[in-house]
Amino acid sequence: MFSYFTTNEANQSLPDVIKKFEFALAKKNEVSKIEQELQMSLSTTNSFETYVVLKQKLNSAITRFYEAVELLENTGVVVKSIEQGLLDFPSKRFDDEVWLCWKYGETEIKFWHEKDSGFMGRKPIEVSDESLV
Repeated sequence: MFSYFTTNEANQSLPDVIKKFEFALAKKNEVSKIEQELQMSLSTTNSFETYVVLKQKLNSAITRFYEAVELLENTGVVVKSIEQGLLDFPSKRFDDEVWLCWKYGETEIKFWHEKDSGFMGRKPIEVSDESLV
């Protein structure tokens, strides 16, 4: 279900979002580790069996990663980058759709940006910013 977030709603959901983000990040790291193992097996062994087993393990890890991303996005956020730790919460500023922006490590939502600008276009949310939904 889609909905716009107010700054308060985004901040209230942040602990759950962070937990789900960290879970997705851990699954992404598992994928990366298995990819490295797979590359090593190509250069160090001639065994198809080893390769096929690792490939199947990688497929399962990728599936678990995408399931974790789906769980995260079911909270209403949009993943912009797992690697950079960037998530956006859909919001409105006056009548314009905007993103409330969060970066991994931040403890609250402090920034927003317009739809067509990314992380570099972040603007601080003013304490009394009633313009955000």
